[in-house]
Parts: sequence; structure tokens; C-alpha cells
Amino acid sequence: MPSLNIAPASTDDYRRIAERRLPRALFDYIDGAAGSEATHADNIGDFARLRLKQRVLRDVSVLDRSTELFGERLSMPLALAPIGMGGMMRRRAETQAVRAAEAIGIPFCLSTVAICSLEEVAAAATKPFWFQLYMLKDRGAVSELLQRAKAVGVKTLVFTVDLAVVGARYRDIRNGLSGGGGAYGKLRAGLIDYLLHPKWLLDVGIGGKPHVFGNLSAYVPQATTPSDFRVWVDNQIDPSVTWKDIEQLRRDWDGDLIIKGVLTEEDARAAIHAGADGVVVSNHGGRQLDGVASGVAALPRIADAVKSRARVLVDGGVRTGQDILRAVASGADAALIGRPWIFAVAAEGEAGLKRYLALMKHDLGVAMALTGATNISEIDRSVLDE
Repeated sequence: MPSLNIAPASTDDYRRIAERRLPRALFDYIDGAAGSEATHADNIGDFARLRLKQRVLRDVSVLDRSTELFGERLSMPLALAPIGMGGMMRRRAETQAVRAAEAIGIPFCLSTVAICSLEEVAAAATKPFWFQLYMLKDRGAVSELLQRAKAVGVKTLVFTVDLAVVGARYRDIRNGLSGGGGAYGKLRAGLIDYLLHPKWLLDVGIGGKPHVFGNLSAYVPQATTPSDFRVWVDNQIDPSVTWKDIEQLRRDWDGDLIIKGVLTEEDARAAIHAGADGVVVSNHGGRQLDGVASGVAALPRIADAVKSRARVLVDGGVRTGQDILRAVASGADAALIGRPWIFAVAAEGEAGLKRYLALMKHDLGVAMALTGATNISEIDRSVLDE
């Protein structure tokens, strides 16, 4: 394993540093996926298998990586995806991430199950960020969360629909992060592992309190640890949700609505019919149903089906600037990254994430120049060597 003294140059470098810095249960929570993790591997592998067509002797002296998405000009077609329990990986990680995203000029999406609340992230931000939400059984809590999001200036709601039940995440089961006991149960059972990570202990374990799900603390007053909140959230997942509920959500939310977690043309069309302004082609980072298609494999047919009526995004497996180009070439308006940004924050905090995003932007520019594209609008399937 590389030394911690390396200058990180890739997603994998930041992942390795994060692995050494974090207690095993927490690293496995962000690194792991469902079942044998085959879909998670395909998410990454299917991007890598998309060969690019090198084109030479084009004037690529001026490159424009920027794009427009939901009324906002982005420095590149990328956004930070929602990550649960981010603030357990670095002190108040969500606030560090929103500042880094703003600095590079891309959106940050806050998870419902973040450690930092909407209000705390808004205090750290200087412009609107995105918010991700689940349909909980407690519809009153859902309604209040929507109102709180509006109150802090959120204009783009990302609604996750691929969580009718929680996927079989074996690493979390082994580490005690699923079921009774949870993260703090593991802490008591494996205290030595936490004590062997003193930088994390000082930064997060001691300095990063409160260790609660900030957006949900008002609805679970008896909860005092992430474990308590996870049990509540797992019990709140509503398997009865249908597109009718999305239609009601559309009536309740007057901002942009993105449906996250579609893998078929049928579901993408249903999302648009229910009033969505965009969809995220996603398998939840391989954390739900192992064995389904990767996002980038499903992307072209979904883009062909709905792109004339809605914005199309993709997540799962984006690890390089070349992958951003591959996503756009396959039909996406933008890509989202989840694990990569939390690896960078866990490894080196806000400064590390800023460096990582700058690397991604540079890498995208290299890929554009060597495929002969000078701006994002020129990137289409012709840059793929199919």
C-alpha cells in the first residue's frame, strides 16, 4: 500500500489514504456494496471498457469544460452525489464538501442521512445546493424536510427511488453497521480498531460531534448515535411508494425535481410523466441489487428515450475526467461522484477535495483535447471507439 506521504494523483490514491485513516467499519461502509459487489465492480469496469477515439491535428488550444444544468453554469459536467454519514468520515464533512464544490464551480447534494443538517450546510454555503430525500413512512417529516429545504434556499431536489428495501450489504453486516448495535455497537465490540486511528479519533470521534443525523434529529429525539438513526431510517423506508407519490411530491415541490435510481427506459419515462425535470441513471453505487446493469451501460438507451424531455445524469463508477467525458458521450448531461469525493475528504479534508476536483477537471481537459473536442457540446458518441 502506498505511503501516506504520496502526492495523490487519482481516485485510487485518495481511496488508499482514506482506508488507512478510517476505522475499518467506516471505510467499509463507504467502500462496500451489495452482495458479491459485482455490480459495483461493473460500474467502474464498464466505464474503463468504453474506448475513446483519439483524434489529432485539431485546434484544441482553447477548451471550454463548462455546461449549463438546471439554470446554473457549471465549470464541468459534474456534481457531488449525496453520501450518508459523511460527517463520520471527516469532521463536519458535508460543510467541507459544499465549500469545495463551490470553489470549483459544481453542485453539492446533501443527503437526508448526512451528519450535518440542511441549516448547518446552508450556513457554510454561499449559494443554493441540492438536497436528496427519501419517501419516509412519516409523511409529516417528509413535508417538513421539504419546507426546511426551501427555507435555506434549495432549488433542486434529488429524490431517491431505488430503496424500497435496504440491499444486502455484507461488509456492513460483518462490521455491525447493519441491524442492532450499529456503528457504536461495533465501537464497543472493537474499540481497539478505533483507538488505532488516532487522527480520526481526534478529528471526528472527539472533535466532530454531535454524531447525529442532523436532518432527522427533530423526528427522532431519543436517538443519540448514528446507529439509533439508522435503525429509525431503516424502519421508515416505505416499500409501498409508487409513482402516485411522486406525482404528489411534484405538486408539493416547486423547484427542480430529479428522480435518482432508474435503470430502464420504462422507469425513466414514468419519472418524466410524474413531473420530473431530470433523472439519474443509477444503481445506488451497487449498494442495492447486485447483478443489475451498470449506470453507464443503461445510460444510452435511457438518454435516447427521454433526453428530449428531461435532463439525464448518471452515477456509479465515475473515477476520472475521462469517465466524465465517457458519460457525456454516452448521453448524460452530467455525472455524479459519491465515493470519490468522500475518499478525498476523509483523506485530506476540504483542501484534499479541492485538489481532487481540480485533478478531475484537468483530466477532463486532457481527454477533450486528445479526442478533438473543444467544448462539452462537441462530445457525443463519435468520440467513442465502438
